[in-house]
Amino acid sequence: MRCTRLAATLGIAAICGLVSFAPQSLAQESAWQPAPGHITLDLWPGTPPDASGIPAPEVDTTNPKNNNLIAGKPLIRLGNVSRPTLTLYGPKGKGTGAAVVVFPGGGYRILAIDLEGTEVCDWLNKAGIACILVKYRVPGADSKVPSTGPYPSSKEALDDAQRALGIVRAHAAEWQIDLKRIGVLGFSAGGHLAAALSTHYERRLYTPIDAAEQQSCRPDFAVIVYPGYLADTDQSFLDKLDIHPTADTPPSFIVQAEDDPVHIENSTTYFLALKRAKVPAELHIYAEGGHGYGLRPQAKWPVTTWPRSVESWLHTIHVLGAPKP
Repeated sequence: MRCTRLAATLGIAAICGLVSFAPQSLAQESAWQPAPGHITLDLWPGTPPDASGIPAPEVDTTNPKNNNLIAGKPLIRLGNVSRPTLTLYGPKGKGTGAAVVVFPGGGYRILAIDLEGTEVCDWLNKAGIACILVKYRVPGADSKVPSTGPYPSSKEALDDAQRALGIVRAHAAEWQIDLKRIGVLGFSAGGHLAAALSTHYERRLYTPIDAAEQQSCRPDFAVIVYPGYLADTDQSFLDKLDIHPTADTPPSFIVQAEDDPVHIENSTTYFLALKRAKVPAELHIYAEGGHGYGLRPQAKWPVTTWPRSVESWLHTIHVLGAPKP
C-alpha cells in the first residue's frame, strides 16, 4: 500500500512508516505468507510497546512430535512472532459490509495460522464478510521465553488486538466495511483475547501513536470458540484476569465441546458473567469434539458445524440482513 494513500486515510503524514506493506521484508522474516493479492499492514512503527523480546526469526514450529492431523490435514504452528501484522481478506464480489477480526489460538506461544486463521477467512468471505487476520505476538515453544498473554500477565497480545481494531476502523471506508458491524473471532487463547478485548476497550493499554487510536477498539460482536484461561474445573479466573463484563460488553457467541481437555468451564463461566451483566449471549455446548478442530468438518463431531450456527446468530443480532427464504 502506498504511503500517501495510507496517510490520507488516517489523516496524518507520520503514519507513512507505520503500517506500510513491505512484501520483500516480510518474505525475509516470516515463515508464513498470505496468498498474493491481500493487503498486509504492520501494526506498529518500529519496536511494538511492552515488547518482552523474542530472540529468533519466525518459524513453523511443527515437527514430527507435534504434527497431529486435524480432519486428515496438517496445520502451521507459527512461532517467534515479534512483528505483528494484520492481513485483509475481502469477500469476492459485493460484500455485506460486515467484518470480523480473527485471532488464531496457540496458548500465547504459537499461532495456528491456517487452521484458525486463513481457513476462517475463506468461510467468512463466502458469507460476504470481510476477514482481517491478526498475526499477534507470540514467542514460540521455548518455555524460557515469556508468553505474550493472558493479560494482565503480559500486555503484548492485547496491545496488538486493540491496535488492530483501531486500524481496521481507520480503513473502514476504504475497505468497504460498516463501522458499526466490526466483530472479533478467536480460538482457544485467541478466544480469551477476544473476551479480553470485549472488556478492555475504553482506553488503550499503550501510549497512543496516531489517528488509529482516535477510533474505538470496542468490537461490535464477539465469537469465542473453545476459549482458554477463563476458568478451570473448580474456579473462575475472571477476577484474576480483570475480565468484568458490563452492559456495554458486545453480544457474544460461545461454542465448546464438553469433553474439551481445556475445560468447558471456560465457556460456561464467561457466559454466566455475560448473563449477569445482561449482555445478549448465545452458548453452544456439544458432547464431543475435544479441542483445536478449527472449522474443519468432521462427520463424527457435530460441533464442527458451528460456523452455520454463527451465521444464523449474525442474522439474529442484525449484523447480517434477513436470511434468504
